[in-house]
Amino acid sequence: MRRRGYASGEARRERILAIALQEFAENGYRGASLARIAERAELTQPGLLHHFTSKERLLVAVLEYRDEVDARRFDFESMTGVAALRTLADVVDYNARVPGLVQLFSVISGEAVTADHPGHAWARARYRRLRHAVAGALRRGADAGEFRADLDAEAHADRLIAMMDGLQTQWLIDQDHVDMAAIFRAYVEDLIASLHP
Repeated sequence: MRRRGYASGEARRERILAIALQEFAENGYRGASLARIAERAELTQPGLLHHFTSKERLLVAVLEYRDEVDARRFDFESMTGVAALRTLADVVDYNARVPGLVQLFSVISGEAVTADHPGHAWARARYRRLRHAVAGALRRGADAGEFRADLDAEAHADRLIAMMDGLQTQWLIDQDHVDMAAIFRAYVEDLIASLHP
């Protein structure tokens, strides 16, 4: 019986996170309403606060949830070299179809540069994790002979992440003139060619 209660509690928590993610994506952090999230989740506001004690904690949980969903969707950690880089391009393709989520990520990342922001620790940990994963995939590509053995994996990882984030910002501001998916995919293909042994 305990397992069933745990499973239903986890399902309820995931449903709240999915609803909150949509609410934050549609209205931003400041415009998102706990009352509206609770209503959409068919909970009272005190019921919502039972699961997440504040809007700030809910935000951090939503950001972590989004990272988990992306990790399940793209399974980047199991890839090496060329496949990993092309998967990053697939992530950008996907992001172009969910502008609200991209806007949420961009706004929260920008706000999180201050140490007292509720998303600061999440953002720092996310960038460290992403740099580590991308650099690891590049090193595995070099070990497999896909890339030059002398590549600077960390420097290329930093550049790839900077390109992704910079293109996202430009795209959010001017979607009619910035095709972030096409630009990033071309960048990835140029990088693959330049790293070829």
